[in-house]
Amino acid sequence: MSDTTGQTIKTPRVSGAVPRRTGVAALLLGLALGAQACRTNEDNIRHWATTVQGPKKLVAVLTHDKYPIELRVDAALALIRMKPRNGRRIGIDGSDDQPGLIASLTQLPPATRTAIISRLVPALEVEISKPPPVAQAGQAAPADPSVPYKDAAFALLTTDGGRLLADPALRQSLRTALSGWIANGFAQRFDDSSQTYAVKQMVGELKGEAVKPLPNLIQPGAAKIDALADLIADYGDPQTKATASERIVAVARDVDSDAWIKQKSPGVEAANKASKLAPTPEQFKAQMQQYQQEELLRVFASMKRIGGAPVVEFLLRLAQDKNHDPKLRAGALAALQSNMDRTNAAQAEAVLAVAGAPDTPDQVRDVALQRAGEFPRSVVVEKLYQLFSSPSWKVRWVAAELVLKMSDTSQLPEFMDRIGKAEGMAITEPLRYGSLIAEMKGSAPPVKVIEPYLGTSHPVPARLTALGYYYEKGTKNDLGKLSRLEEGDHAKTPTCAKEADGCEWKCEVAGEGKRETKDIATVGEFFSYCIKPAMEKRTTP
Repeated sequence: MSDTTGQTIKTPRVSGAVPRRTGVAALLLGLALGAQACRTNEDNIRHWATTVQGPKKLVAVLTHDKYPIELRVDAALALIRMKPRNGRRIGIDGSDDQPGLIASLTQLPPATRTAIISRLVPALEVEISKPPPVAQAGQAAPADPSVPYKDAAFALLTTDGGRLLADPALRQSLRTALSGWIANGFAQRFDDSSQTYAVKQMVGELKGEAVKPLPNLIQPGAAKIDALADLIADYGDPQTKATASERIVAVARDVDSDAWIKQKSPGVEAANKASKLAPTPEQFKAQMQQYQQEELLRVFASMKRIGGAPVVEFLLRLAQDKNHDPKLRAGALAALQSNMDRTNAAQAEAVLAVAGAPDTPDQVRDVALQRAGEFPRSVVVEKLYQLFSSPSWKVRWVAAELVLKMSDTSQLPEFMDRIGKAEGMAITEPLRYGSLIAEMKGSAPPVKVIEPYLGTSHPVPARLTALGYYYEKGTKNDLGKLSRLEEGDHAKTPTCAKEADGCEWKCEVAGEGKRETKDIATVGEFFSYCIKPAMEKRTTP
């Protein structure tokens, strides 16, 4: 500034004084810069999720109290969204030298952590509720974007004994969301290898709550029915299991139908064509029947896990149906293991009817008798005794084994009286019965109970069974009391029924420098050639 003379006049400055207009401008500039800084931080958060140093910067925002709470929640979500590095979700789980979301939350003061998590949970629920992407025809399914949010939610729920989620309402919200996630797209999500926490692990934590909606997924043609059955069997409550039992029966009925054959035939025909196979109509029919049988056996495995009254009823009916292949009938009986009502006499009778029918194939009969053995002795023993009169010695053999296994020595006289009436006994029977008698428990030792049955006043089958005990347990010291049988007991051994497969009376004996097979015609010969050599090899301890 100059005066009228043209000389410059210096304006004095007072230290610290600022012209009023200049101060307002500075304030406005500062506010603008602050707003710009906030926008930059939000942009940075989105950017850092894709950079090498991003996790460290995002954790710094999450854990530093100078940032607004909403920005810290954004940082938490960015950590969750980060793509895995070397197969590890470092945004959630951290790395060897850098904490991730979960570890960072554990370090926060409880009040701050609660404020962040209470805002984070609703955002997680939104993402978890989204269905998995659908695969296009002929292509693999795209990555499921909900997986990292689900993994983060499960980590919040379980880390440090669940203490990160102090609010019961928030805990329940996440449990409900995770249960829904499991049921929504179960087949795809069950096998998703990108998960940190597999479906099985999650159900192990959520238990009945997670499996309650799963029975509705058991439908004809559905995938992963075996996995559904396993989870329901392990964690379902009675009502859930009952619903699943009805659903799996519907699946079995569908597979065991002509409609199923018709539906699957085009696919098999296409596969044959691709493999340059040209089966005849009869060969194709057999191919489809085998395919149907294998599929039905797979369903039986799931039915066995689930159990329930509908399953038992279906399997029993199929096992009794002589129009079905023996392999399927045996498979149905096998699936009944541990699923029948042990107090239900009707179920026991149905199983024993299959076992006792003369035209039941051996592979079906054997499994039927195994199922009969699961019932209390009082429920089945009389029916088993009735099978002793079966024209097939093998039926009596298996039934008698079952009776002995469920009896003690106090019930042995009853068995000996019943076996004494047997006709067409094979040599295999008394030897096996004697082995089982030797292992019986009771107040009286087996040898004391069976000794009286060596006398000629008892029927031959009972005497032979008593000798069977000595084949298993007799020693040199016992030969004296049995020696009278060698020369004195000329009672004829049983006569096998005509064309009875495997029924014979022969023993292998030592001859001159070799072993030979000896026909056994009398009780005395049975002792001399079959029992005595075994006893001579043993001495009393």
